[in-house]
Amino acid sequence: MRAFALALTIAASLFAAPAAFGQALAEDPASASPPVAPVPVVPPSTGGAVYGQPNPAATQLTPAATATILPNGMAAAPASAPPAVQQAIAAANAIIGKPYIYGGGHNAKFSGRGYDCSGTVSYALHGGSLLDSPLDSGSFRKWGERGVGAWITVYTNPAHAFVVIAGLRLDTSAAGDPSGLKGPRWRPTLRSTKGYTARHPEGL
Repeated sequence: MRAFALALTIAASLFAAPAAFGQALAEDPASASPPVAPVPVVPPSTGGAVYGQPNPAATQLTPAATATILPNGMAAAPASAPPAVQQAIAAANAIIGKPYIYGGGHNAKFSGRGYDCSGTVSYALHGGSLLDSPLDSGSFRKWGERGVGAWITVYTNPAHAFVVIAGLRLDTSAAGDPSGLKGPRWRPTLRSTKGYTARHPEGL
């Protein structure tokens, strides 16, 4: 009889244990599971670029294939550049620092004491055997092929023209250039091309 009573006592304690445990969890929910670290909320990207930085898509070239401006203001062509590109850069170097003169360079010899915007572009392209006679900025809108080139791109509208060769901008306008100097020069930064037509020589 005593053994039967003992068995009943043990069974009652076994049934009571889970209930007591459940009551303890209800009183202290934190003990139900280990703490979980909150998931950080990452704001969506705006897709914006750093203000003032050149757009890498503006040239299509890798740094190794980009020309560099030397301390004397001339440009050094990348070794990987096609001959026409290297020759265009060498030709442009010959007129760097000359004054801006409206109509300069618009003659059969592409010569002048100074050069205007389209005269500068014409001189460089002629040096690369890419242009037979000078063009004004309006005429460049129909020159070559439409769009941005891999090595040379002329940006033009009826009022102005400049050219990007191997990633460097050749321009008579000082827009974006801290030096503020006008006339044919390699500029250290690119500029907005809004309102300009992009043209390039075939194959380049």
